[in-house]
Amino acid sequence: MRELIEDIAKALVDNADEVSVRAIEGEQTTVLELRVAQADLGKVIGKQGRTARSIRTILSAAGMKLKKRFTLEILE
Repeated sequence: MRELIEDIAKALVDNADEVSVRAIEGEQTTVLELRVAQADLGKVIGKQGRTARSIRTILSAAGMKLKKRFTLEILE
């Protein structure tokens, strides 16, 4: 799942080598922390958060297949 988010983010940003995803395992959910360059933050979030919402929807759908719950946090 980490690789999925990393690939999506790298396709959206200009500085692909500054993209990093860290997975934090919890009891019920796994939190994925996405870090991008400051200049690329707007590209990952999108207008009114539409791109971020779409990434979270994909993550949720893939999580249903694996019977796990994932949340995405976009960090500065």
